[in-house]
Amino acid sequence: MRKSLNLKTPLQIVSSKMADDDANEDTQGGLSDAEKRANVIRLVFGGSEERLVEFVGTIREDIPPGTGVVLRGSAVTGRRWRDAAPFDCDGPGTSDLDLTLVGDATLLFFKVTGFFIPGVHSRPLSDVDPDIAPDLVPLRRRLMDMVKRPVNIQGTRDLVTHIRGDLLGQPYLTLFVKPEGLALSGHATRT
Repeated sequence: MRKSLNLKTPLQIVSSKMADDDANEDTQGGLSDAEKRANVIRLVFGGSEERLVEFVGTIREDIPPGTGVVLRGSAVTGRRWRDAAPFDCDGPGTSDLDLTLVGDATLLFFKVTGFFIPGVHSRPLSDVDPDIAPDLVPLRRRLMDMVKRPVNIQGTRDLVTHIRGDLLGQPYLTLFVKPEGLALSGHATRT
């Protein structure tokens, strides 16, 4: 009895791999990265990818090297977690943005009183806690001016982001990761 070989051409292998990648695309809370990004652009930036790029550029200027930046919450999902109400259900600009800075150096921005878990996961810099990260206040103000809505900024370690997003399925959209290296901003030299 002959055993048949299943030989594929290089094109078939690449096509098969792409189909597998699409079928196995990571999701969080039932949303793919493309869906999360589309929600953010539509809901927060009025459909303008250019406004998102400007927003990201503003953040990039003020954060330390090796920092990841993610958006969480209703801007990503389109619905409020607490009651599933639609984004901006109380009127334009009423839903906030939950911005999380991920990495060890970001925790240096927060006072010792500004943590849920000291040295691991901060409370959000917000209207409720406006004094817990004084060096981030100017960035927060610039971002709020850009999007005409509240922006909350939190700091956390990679592990917390992994647990919340990958294990608990709480969606987040990674905006970028600033590479390690030389920083031109005075904020990045914190020790």
